[in-house]
Amino acid sequence: MITPLRIAIQKSGRLQEDSLKLLKESGLHFSNGKDQLKTQARNFPIELLFLRDDDIPQYVEDQVADAGIVGENVLIEKQKKNELVKRLDFAKCRLSIAVPRSENYTGISYLQGKNIATSYPVIVQQFLDKHGIQAGIHEISGSVEIAPGIGLADAICDIVSTGSTLLSNGLKEVETVIQSEAVLIATPNLPSDKKQILDKLIFRINAVQSAKNNKYILLNCPNEAIEKITSVIPGMKSPTIMPLSRTGWSSLHSVVDENDFWEKIDLLKSFGAEGILVIPIEKMIA
Repeated sequence: MITPLRIAIQKSGRLQEDSLKLLKESGLHFSNGKDQLKTQARNFPIELLFLRDDDIPQYVEDQVADAGIVGENVLIEKQKKNELVKRLDFAKCRLSIAVPRSENYTGISYLQGKNIATSYPVIVQQFLDKHGIQAGIHEISGSVEIAPGIGLADAICDIVSTGSTLLSNGLKEVETVIQSEAVLIATPNLPSDKKQILDKLIFRINAVQSAKNNKYILLNCPNEAIEKITSVIPGMKSPTIMPLSRTGWSSLHSVVDENDFWEKIDLLKSFGAEGILVIPIEKMIA
């Protein structure tokens, strides 16, 4: 009997929904009812544990869980013996220093001798040490933005996505400490059977991520333009080219990075491309 790989994910919060979505897009079938603490995938040897985000690195270090999905900021802050095995390209944010909007912030030396409220004392201390700044750190959990307004601190360091929360609390972002996103972590030196399961999961995640970043493109073009168009959208190896019933024309099928498509569309049209269709890709295996 195969021993399932145990993966810890956030019980509730900003990472949970996208973590579950990624796993389901990777072909895992499981139920996740409200207040459920664990569940087994029906079609893949994986068991999911629903835990507090801050606890996941500890559970992975203690090998209660074999792997976990956490914010990179939590991974760095907790300083546990975890291996970062895959960046997951969602829940992107930054950990930033913010001060009251009324303050004249002149640079990082402003923080000298100030008090900083944060839920990330380890990361903040590393940042201050790097820049040779001595400041007081007040560790608090939740509602960090209120600290300057009630006189607890002169500045804060907290997670920022859009900056709207800072704005509504009369603060302005002045320094980025680290960039963060969701990451897949694992216990170092996993047993070979569990390492194989993890590798298979990462293979599936790579296929999902590649598909999201690319689109399937179909277009019609005059044969004399094929070489030019192929140089612009070469595809994974080379485009598929099929003759049309219209003499001197072909249908060209390729794969294009969505971020590049809009920059290339005018060039494709200038080469004579017509009837351009762009289609989402569900999975992409190189």
